[in-house]
Amino acid sequence: MSTKRPLNFLCVTTYHKGADFIKSCKAEGNNVYLLTKKKLEHEVWPWEAIDDVFYVENWNQNDVTKGIAYKFRTIKFDRFVALDDFDVEKVALLREHFRMPGMGRTTSHYFRDKLAMRMKAQEEGVNVPKFTALFNDVDINAYADNVSPPWFLKPRLEASATGIKKINNREELWQIVNALQDERDNYLIEKFAPGDVYHVDSLTLDGKVIFSRVSKYLDTPFEVAHGGGVFRSATCKIGTKIEKALTKMNAEVMTAFGMQFGASHTEFIESKDTGELFFLETSSRVGGANLAEMVELASGINLWGEWARIESATLRHEVYTLPKVKNQYAGIVVSLSKFENPDMSSFNDPEIAWRMHKKWHIGMIVVSESADRVMELLDSYTKRIATDFHASIPAPDKSL
Repeated sequence: MSTKRPLNFLCVTTYHKGADFIKSCKAEGNNVYLLTKKKLEHEVWPWEAIDDVFYVENWNQNDVTKGIAYKFRTIKFDRFVALDDFDVEKVALLREHFRMPGMGRTTSHYFRDKLAMRMKAQEEGVNVPKFTALFNDVDINAYADNVSPPWFLKPRLEASATGIKKINNREELWQIVNALQDERDNYLIEKFAPGDVYHVDSLTLDGKVIFSRVSKYLDTPFEVAHGGGVFRSATCKIGTKIEKALTKMNAEVMTAFGMQFGASHTEFIESKDTGELFFLETSSRVGGANLAEMVELASGINLWGEWARIESATLRHEVYTLPKVKNQYAGIVVSLSKFENPDMSSFNDPEIAWRMHKKWHIGMIVVSESADRVMELLDSYTKRIATDFHASIPAPDKSL
């Protein structure tokens, strides 16, 4: 039976994102409350869809819990939603404290902690690169004895390619481990397997993936972050062997990790040497870097908006219906620009469906009925951007 009163959603994000989730949530007849950082108060939030906003200077879990408890006296919150990777665990703790439905701390770790992801995936029979935690010296040496370099050092709780370092030999490995000192338990190492990296962006309802779109990074996030390249991704041809295999593997990961409902962004690698597919990492949120816009332009599915509708329908015990899916192809190209406001007028093909409007950046999304046409345009644009617009800065060691 449907709940008659408006539901009260508390959307938590310490980054400026999730506008489409907030607008869709409000359009479903709910009250939307935003909890974010004080420094983000002047960002362009969809204020028309926000009933009230709560600010924190610096996140202190106990202070935030007490603040929400105070607000709870007059606002009966029905759902807490984390809109960004870095808020997933914080919100899981809030759910457990207030006994709120949704993902708890244990499940949230599978979508945040790279070590937890690999251990759970391996336990459930999902293929992962050979890895080890950095807890025990004997285990580290045994790993180095049995798994040939190069290896990747990865922080367990960072997002995207932040903090990842390539290690070429045992001596370098121990130099890095020793330099980490008391922080080494927050890292893992895994086998570096050169290959193509893919991402699957999906929606899950009642424990089943109801929508997914497979795309390929044409330049991996690691390459872009550490080599100063141009970021590119494109949706894969539907019905191909790799598209079918990754669709199936993504569903297996969601089942293994206990995803019940919501959005996810999951990455896989196809080994250059063997063709094997390996699970890399996942997250219980919509993909960043404007990949959501690319997926929407290819499929007609707004991941943020549909995630909000799924949350609302699940809580109300109502039937959720996915909008009709289009099967077009899209690709994105984004780069830092040496111009503050680059003139993109020379890019005038009719396939351009989206342009980035951000200072010191240049970017476009193209859409076509033909995957080959998308690739043709991306290749052409990448060369032109590299020659006439591109700028790069060194990758930060840690997330700011």
